Amino acid sequence: MSTTAHTDSAAETTYDVAVVGYGPSGLVLASALGRRGHRVIVVERWKTLYGLPRLNHIDGEVARIIQNVGDIDVALKGAEPADEYVWRNGEDHKLLTVDWSGESSGYAAHYTMYQPDIEDAIDADIKTRDNVDVLQGWKAIDLSQDADGVTLRVRQWDRHDPEQWDHGEDDRVIRAKYIVGADGANSFVRTSLGIERDDLESDDVWLNLDTEKLRDLPERYSTSTQYCDPIRPNMSMPIGATRQRFEVAILPGESQEEAATEEYAWRWFRERHNLGPEDVRILRQIVYIFSARTAVRWRDGRAFLIGDAAHTMPPYMGQGACSGMRDGLTLAWKLDLVLRGHADDAFLDTYETERRPHVAAIQAGSVALGDIANTLDVEVARARDEAFFAGEELDAPAFPILEAGYLAGGEQPHAGTLTPQGEIEKDGRTALFDDIIGNPLNLVTVGDPASVLSAEQFDRLAEVGVAVVSLTPGTPWSVTDVAGTYRDFFASIDAEAYIARPDFVVFGTGSMAEVPDLVEDMLAQLRTDATASASAATEERADTEAVA
Repeated sequence: MSTTAHTDSAAETTYDVAVVGYGPSGLVLASALGRRGHRVIVVERWKTLYGLPRLNHIDGEVARIIQNVGDIDVALKGAEPADEYVWRNGEDHKLLTVDWSGESSGYAAHYTMYQPDIEDAIDADIKTRDNVDVLQGWKAIDLSQDADGVTLRVRQWDRHDPEQWDHGEDDRVIRAKYIVGADGANSFVRTSLGIERDDLESDDVWLNLDTEKLRDLPERYSTSTQYCDPIRPNMSMPIGATRQRFEVAILPGESQEEAATEEYAWRWFRERHNLGPEDVRILRQIVYIFSARTAVRWRDGRAFLIGDAAHTMPPYMGQGACSGMRDGLTLAWKLDLVLRGHADDAFLDTYETERRPHVAAIQAGSVALGDIANTLDVEVARARDEAFFAGEELDAPAFPILEAGYLAGGEQPHAGTLTPQGEIEKDGRTALFDDIIGNPLNLVTVGDPASVLSAEQFDRLAEVGVAVVSLTPGTPWSVTDVAGTYRDFFASIDAEAYIARPDFVVFGTGSMAEVPDLVEDMLAQLRTDATASASAATEERADTEAVA
C-alpha cells in the first residue's frame, strides 16, 4: 500500500475500484472495499488529510459505520455524547429543545466530535492494507469509460506550482473496473460525466469559526445552540470536549471578504460572546454557502457519485457528512457482491434507488429547519417565537428509513429500519456484535436455523458470505445475548428471525418457519430477471437432457 505519489507513467494494475477523493465518504468506501479484499486505488489532490474540523456531529449509526472501517476508540477519543440541541431567539429565550439523548447502534444517539480523529482512524486502517493504494498530491485530469472499465489520467498537483499543468510526461494512467467520485461539491468526476444538479436554492452565506478552548468556557457552550435571531442568525456548538464552533450569518449586501478577516472574527467574539484571544484560539475561519443541490443521477455506466459529489445540504440536521458516509458503506458492500460474482452489475442500480430518497428527505428537512430558524423577517420571527412559547411543537421531519431497493418483498413493516447492536459472547469472547461477527449480510434467529434450512441453503449462504447467528445455545452458530438486546428487539418486531444487510438495515423479518423463504428472497434479488430467466432455462435444458 502506498500513501505517497507514484512516478510510474503507465498503468501496471487494473484495479477493482478507483476512488477520487479522500474525505469521510471516500475513506469509508476505500476501507470497506479494502477490508473485503478488493484492489482499490484512491486519488486525492491534497498531499495530507485536511486536519481541521468540518464535520463535527455524527449519530450512533455513523459511529457503527466507523467501527467497521477503523479504530472507533481513536475516532471518538475527543468526542462527547450530545443529549440535546437547543433553539433560542434573539433575546436569548429558549424556544425549544430537541432531544438527542438515548442510544443507537451500540453507541450514544448523537456525538459532537473532531473530524481529524475520524479521518486518522480510517486512514490508519487503510495504510495496513497492501491491496489499497493511495495517491495523495495527485489530481484527476481526464476520465473515460468503456464496456469493460474506466480509464483515469492523473497528474501530480501542488497548489503553489502555477506551471504544473504545462507538462504531462509524468502523468499516471489508471485502469479500474469501476470509479467512484467522492470528490466534494465541485466534483471532477461529476463534471467530467456531464451530470447536472437540481437545486433547492438554499444559498445562505455564513462565516464558520472553529476554535480551540484555552480555558473552561461557561456551561452554555457545552450544548449545541441555534440562535434564531432575525437581526443576525448564529450558532454555537461544541466540537467534542476541547474545541468550539461558532457560525455567523453574513447578511445580504455585506462583504464576504471582510467577514473572512481576523479583525471581524474577534469583533464578533467580543460583541456576541465576550470572548477574546485569552479564551479561544481560532483554528479555522472560512466563509461558505449553505447549498442544497443533488446530482440528477448518481450512476453513469461504471461511474458512481457519493457524498457531496452527489448531494449537499445545510447543516440543520447535522447529516451532511453522515449521509456521505452511509453512501460509502452502502456502495462498498454492493460493489463487493458484484465484484465477487454473487450479484449482477444491475444490482448496483439499487444504490441510488435506496440512497436518493433517504438523502432527499434529510435534505428537505434541513432546508425547512433552516428557513424556520434563520428568517430575517422580524415579524415572522416574532410570530414563530410566540408559537413556540405557546407550546407549539417543531414540525420536524421524521428521520427516514429505506423504502425501496434491496428489501424483502411482501408485507414487511420493519424492512428498511436499523438493526440494534448489543454485546454478544461467542467462544469465550464478549464484544459488540460487529466486532465478533463483522458486517456481512447476516441471518439472526431465535431458534436453531438447522431446523428450517436445508444443507443446500447453508451452502449457498456460505458461498455468498452470509453470517448465520442463533440465540439458541448448543448450535454451531450460537451466541449469548449478553444484555438481552436481541431478545428485546425480536419482541419489539414480533419476529423470530431477521436478515440484516452490511449497512445494518433490516432486509426482512419473519418467524422461524418463514426463514427459508426469506433466505430465498435475499439470494434471488441479487440477480436480475434476465439472469434468473437464463439460469432457469439452463436448468430446464439440463433436466431435459438428463431425461433424454
